[in-house]
Amino acid sequence: MGSVDDALYFDARARVLADLQARRVATREAVSALEDACASRRWWAEQWPEGEVYVAGLVAQDVQDALFEHSGRWPLCLSCQDGPVHSLYIQPDLGGPDPVWVCEETGRVVAALGHLGES
Repeated sequence: MGSVDDALYFDARARVLADLQARRVATREAVSALEDACASRRWWAEQWPEGEVYVAGLVAQDVQDALFEHSGRWPLCLSCQDGPVHSLYIQPDLGGPDPVWVCEETGRVVAALGHLGES
């Protein structure tokens, strides 16, 4: 598997899985998308080792994209009571370092990646 640190992927997987579970969408399809994203980003980081700090946020974005194609938006913003249903997105755009979920309507930080259950 190259020289990429496995702990990086275990951490990214655990953080995204925690957020999937927090929003009750840790389905077989979602976990499969998570596994695919981790494998894809492992290869990506092997090609660009300096990009390792972005892996967790990029994995979250990859899962978000995969779920959107198959089952709809994830994660939905639960903080806003008014207005249309909308999603959260990972900030910064490249996914790190220190990725957070941000409301697409207000721009407010809702939770750090892996901590949606606390918001």
